[in-house]
Amino acid sequence: MRNKVAHIILFVVLLLSCATTLFAQTSEQKALEAKRARLQKEIKEMNRLLFKEKKQKGNVLEQMDALDQKINKRQELIKVTNQQANLLNRQINANVRKISKLREDLKQLKEEYAVLIQKSYQNKTDENRIMFLLSSENFFQAYKRMQYIKQYTKYRKEQGEAIVTRTNELTTLNQDLVQQRKVKDQLIAENKQVKDQLSKEVTSQKELLKSIRSNESKYAKVIEDKQRETRRIDREIERLIKNAIVSSNKKKGSKNVAKFDLTPEAKLLANNFSSNKGKLIWPVEKGVKSQGFGVYADKLYPGIKHQNNGVTITTDKGEKARAIFEGEVIEIMTLRTGQKGVYIRHGDYISMYFNLANVYVKKGQKVTSKQTLGEVYTNALNGDTKLKFYLYQNATKLNPEHWIYQM
Repeated sequence: MRNKVAHIILFVVLLLSCATTLFAQTSEQKALEAKRARLQKEIKEMNRLLFKEKKQKGNVLEQMDALDQKINKRQELIKVTNQQANLLNRQINANVRKISKLREDLKQLKEEYAVLIQKSYQNKTDENRIMFLLSSENFFQAYKRMQYIKQYTKYRKEQGEAIVTRTNELTTLNQDLVQQRKVKDQLIAENKQVKDQLSKEVTSQKELLKSIRSNESKYAKVIEDKQRETRRIDREIERLIKNAIVSSNKKKGSKNVAKFDLTPEAKLLANNFSSNKGKLIWPVEKGVKSQGFGVYADKLYPGIKHQNNGVTITTDKGEKARAIFEGEVIEIMTLRTGQKGVYIRHGDYISMYFNLANVYVKKGQKVTSKQTLGEVYTNALNGDTKLKFYLYQNATKLNPEHWIYQM
């Protein structure tokens, strides 16, 4: 009987191991599916915001940038989908091996159970049981034999029920495998569609590149003008931040020009802001990042480097900029072309929202997280609605992509 009990224990352990593996891989699968859904949503938003019909009359260089971003997202989507398919494949193979092992154990249990039933039937009659008891040498042995008969009957019943239960569980596992194979086939089909679309976008990018190079002098001037304007805006932003530091410290009797001297309240606010790194809200409710932070090579002339001290977010016409965290408006900037910018101080951190058509707050005003600051400017020539967002700690530039949630 010990061998039979050992088989049942081994059978249960295998089933629990299978269930644990399924749970762990399902959690990983859910994480990949969430990432895939986010990438699909971002690509959809890019199509909506960066590739409208009005874009055809816009700057071809901007179309080139937008197309390059979408290609990168497509490649990331393909990678994630491949990871999902590979995970499912490993899961299916592992389950097939476990089901095979469980079937072997179940077969052995059934064979042993058949022998058990046969022996039980042979000793089933009341006469045999009575003779078994009467042949006892003493009352204590008779009592032990009676207990054995009860335990044997109970064990036989439990083993029969266990076989039925395990059989049902194997059936369920098989059904799950069928469903997993369907999901895998669907992922492979979707990946093929994404790859086909990616191929078309790469071809489109090459055609755009050819078009730009046929007008090299014209587009070289566009790049030069764009760089000059960007540098001018960056210098103005840094000048206003340094002035804000000097002005704030001067009120406290400090001559420190490098960083804010913080009051206990301002230090608490800065600590709260810092503790939310990676979890801060987007400065617009809807939009896509159309240009990231840092130095990047020009799409047409890789030898030319551009620098973005913040991030550029493309959004819908009429969209409002909003504060990413509570703070105080320390400056409102107006360019000679009319676009405006709002600076908000969060202790020794500063968030800056540039390219606004109009502003709804004033200097010195306290603002809360998500509070509307102004309407994002829409370019009348090409229909683009873009917010330039910057983040500083004192006068040090920070990468907003590290601070804003999933930017």
